[in-house]
Amino acid sequence: MSPYDPSAFPPFAVTVDLVVLTVRRHALCALVVRRGEAPFQGRWALPGGFVRGDEDLGAAAARELAEETGLCAHDPAVPGVDNGAHLEQLATYGDPKRDPRMRVVSVAHLVLAPDLPAPRAGGDANSARWAPVDELLAPLDEPSAGLAFDHARILADGVERARSKIEYSSLATAFCPTEFTVGELRRVYEAVWGVALDPRNFHRKVTGTPGFLVPAGGTTTRQGGRPAQLFRAGGATLLNPPMLRPEV
Repeated sequence: MSPYDPSAFPPFAVTVDLVVLTVRRHALCALVVRRGEAPFQGRWALPGGFVRGDEDLGAAAARELAEETGLCAHDPAVPGVDNGAHLEQLATYGDPKRDPRMRVVSVAHLVLAPDLPAPRAGGDANSARWAPVDELLAPLDEPSAGLAFDHARILADGVERARSKIEYSSLATAFCPTEFTVGELRRVYEAVWGVALDPRNFHRKVTGTPGFLVPAGGTTTRQGGRPAQLFRAGGATLLNPPMLRPEV
């Protein structure tokens, strides 16, 4: 048997790309950065970067998240503590032609967080902004005007993951502050799904789902009108029965 020779195999680079979603002004928005250098200089792209030789994928994603947004990733080892944004692995993308520089495999991650401030650009990005996902995914007359690389596909996959997960999990609360009203949670579902929901029916469903919400012991008038009861996310991770998406 001949000895193993690493040089006999083609080199690969590995990157992490981040689909960072939040709800701003009642719309589902994604973080995009304008690339400051080639390839695709001047085009909007998802934040991300190359994985360093001494870090695993989760650490690379958390580092890029902190560099691009100032957010820390939620540590699942510390349950019940509001210690950062929700971060999960989304999918892997490895088309040989996805990056003109070299063969690059990207491991995309999905990030969900409450209403976030204006982003700051970092790395090779010279500007950053929150953009409605409907705008980013709208068909374009000129392909060169769209997102760089294969980021439109990655973004579409991330949005669909978020839309499906809030049906059967409590993940919608990741878009909310620590204490929130049922109305604020409903607006999250409406923004992510892109539909209008009946307020009374929604209130009945979420308050009747075991472990979904727990009273926080206070009220607020920040949405205007009569004081509304404040809730926190309950201990349930899976919803039974699920919050099924309306047929559009």
